[in-house]
Amino acid sequence: MCGICGQLYCDRQRRVQPETIHRMCQSIVHRGPDDQGVYVNGHVGLGSRRLEVIDLQTGHQPMANEDESVWIVFNGEIYNYRSLREELKINGHRFKTRSDTESIVHAYEEFGEGCLEKLNGMFALAIWDVPRQRLFLARDRLGIKPLYYYFDGKQLVFGSELKAILQAPGIERSVDLVALNNYLTFEYIPSPRSIFQKVHKLEPGHYLTWDGGDPVKSSYWHLSVQANDQQDSGRRLRELMVDAVRLRLVSDVPLGSFLSGGVDSSIVVALMAQLADGPVKTFSIGFKDSSYNELEYARAVAERYATDHHEYVIEADAVELTEKLISHFDEPFGDFSIFPTYLVSQMARQDVTVALTGDGGDELFGGYDTYLAQRFDRRFYHWWPKAIKKGIFEPLADRLTPREKKKGLVNIFKRFIQGARLPGELSHARWMIFLTQAERMLLFSPEIRDQLAQSDPYDFLRQHAQDAGQVDDINRSGYVDVKSYLVDDILVKVDRMSMAVSLEVRVPFLDHRVVEFSFSLPPDQKIRGLQTKYLLKKTMNDLLPAAIRRRDKQGFSIPIKNWLRDQLRPMMTDLLAESRLRSQGFFNGAYVSRLVDEHLRGVENHSHKLWALMVFESWYQAYMKNTG
Repeated sequence: MCGICGQLYCDRQRRVQPETIHRMCQSIVHRGPDDQGVYVNGHVGLGSRRLEVIDLQTGHQPMANEDESVWIVFNGEIYNYRSLREELKINGHRFKTRSDTESIVHAYEEFGEGCLEKLNGMFALAIWDVPRQRLFLARDRLGIKPLYYYFDGKQLVFGSELKAILQAPGIERSVDLVALNNYLTFEYIPSPRSIFQKVHKLEPGHYLTWDGGDPVKSSYWHLSVQANDQQDSGRRLRELMVDAVRLRLVSDVPLGSFLSGGVDSSIVVALMAQLADGPVKTFSIGFKDSSYNELEYARAVAERYATDHHEYVIEADAVELTEKLISHFDEPFGDFSIFPTYLVSQMARQDVTVALTGDGGDELFGGYDTYLAQRFDRRFYHWWPKAIKKGIFEPLADRLTPREKKKGLVNIFKRFIQGARLPGELSHARWMIFLTQAERMLLFSPEIRDQLAQSDPYDFLRQHAQDAGQVDDINRSGYVDVKSYLVDDILVKVDRMSMAVSLEVRVPFLDHRVVEFSFSLPPDQKIRGLQTKYLLKKTMNDLLPAAIRRRDKQGFSIPIKNWLRDQLRPMMTDLLAESRLRSQGFFNGAYVSRLVDEHLRGVENHSHKLWALMVFESWYQAYMKNTG
């Protein structure tokens, strides 16, 4: 696992300075504390920070082929590199290391852009083809590993994190207001946008080439949704998951697993226990608040499989932790679950260098409550008379005060009604939206509101839904989630928080073979009645303790609504002070003050909006203040 970066001047007479690449590498040293490498050749420079996981002695990057005509920097792991290596040897390629990185170099020589289709793994990579004077950037099919790039006609700069790009000279920093609108609506910024207008994320399953003119972006993997009844679907799913876990156990350093106590992480741990030579090391996070604490479920799995289990109950200084974690995101990111993700990563890193997770299972097999909310709305609530919805349910939801518990009937009811008010064509994503059009009109200043007048914050969701084709609601919703929420929220969170402590995280459910298989399943294999993940649970039933099989989806969250009324209150009132907001010009300070007041009095739960605004303000102070 590594962090990569690089710079290319379009003018071939202009020289990249090694000091620039060094600064870029140093900004992402947390991604790879074990080694640094820099390659500079005229108008091109590549940099790498390495976390040693495979081939500890000879895996130094940047790495070249035999005659140094092709150079690579690579972030990720290729799980099938050994079989690919043997195929390439037969074709005459000579290897000088045991690393997966070298297999990519020779695969590029052999297959060109087609090398990407040969790779099973997670990756972001950059290849400099010296004879062709060609830069080749690529990202894995599901977007597990990040890759940002900047192009202004004069230079192309890229990096695993945005902060690396900002180390290069001449980078223009201007806030993308559409991205800001997206962020406040969804708590993340969807690809290919970033918070800066001229910085983009390379989308999953895409590569980008520069041959002397403007960069050209192409797709090399398309997720096809073709649901059909299959015989032995359970057997096939089990085979794929066993193989996905087996491949991800390859490591030259200690390895373990996150264990939340949910279905997906429990399945991963169970399969690891069957495949590993010794006890699996497992790591779980708990809370003092019982409605957020899932440790008893994690213990049930740990006891069944006799794992080397580690637990941590969150008692950290919320203010200090907040400041620390926000600094690891180069653009605003509002998902509260960064806290437990960081803490479980920090705990795991004391014992292992690699950890497996259960991320992806909900998107692939219909696990989120939002899928059930969408089904209930389509089949029942949508058809109820407007007089009942507008005259009874909506006013009731507005009057009810939120409860302290994580979920509960009142909180679920309020969230459902909020989502049901949004346009039906947004499908289940309506229950994952945190800023409505009416609230948006109140939140932004008149100047910003005017500039966003023609902007549709839901456009990327509509496009993904259209790309899914004529399919059922469950598979369409899953497809949209894989292309949006999974890649730009879940995977960003896991990557940044694990890399903050130099921990590599592997995701068996996102083996592309498992993903492709999941979208060949009919909807009743994902949700049957009120049963989510029907086929997955049925297939893996024998692996799960009864307590895990019976429990509902919980989610990896924290009591942030309570923290904002307690430990984080001074930080919130400072960051969201009306005078500060007025001077910046983005937001209506009076409206934000109203949100703060209602939240502190407990009459409403505005934690999502307030936390997102706090994160933006903290980011703005760090990245935009005094930049001109």
